[in-house]
Amino acid sequence: MADFDLVLKYWGPVEANYLAYGNLVLSRLFAEHPDTQKLFPKFADIAQGDLAADVAVSTLGATVLRKLGELLRAKGSHAALLKPLVDIHGNKHKIPINNFRLIAVVVGKVLGEKAGLDAAGQQALSNVMAVVIADMEAEYKQRGFTV
Repeated sequence: MADFDLVLKYWGPVEANYLAYGNLVLSRLFAEHPDTQKLFPKFADIAQGDLAADVAVSTLGATVLRKLGELLRAKGSHAALLKPLVDIHGNKHKIPINNFRLIAVVVGKVLGEKAGLDAAGQQALSNVMAVVIADMEAEYKQRGFTV
């Protein structure tokens, strides 16, 4: 629970501007891992240089970070929150579980650069995301999703 609390101490700037942080996270994810952009059909043909100005990228990024905020505030009691996420990402969108690991790293980088997340906070975020992603992966396997 201490890891969740530590990360939440740095979450204020994200909550204050989900759109900006969301765009930073997705733009960076797509830049560092170009194959991930192809998983989003409406973003697949957007040039890297145009991502920062794309309202849809900002909106989806904000949605991702809002959900992450909910997971953080659940402090490990996130089973009910994960079920719909697994349904959408595993069943509908066919998002490989490894992509959650990739975006978790990007979130840590962005929070470190823009929200002051220090080394202890980076480790706490890594610990939190490892638990969340492991639980998602277990749900993927239980439901027979092979992505």
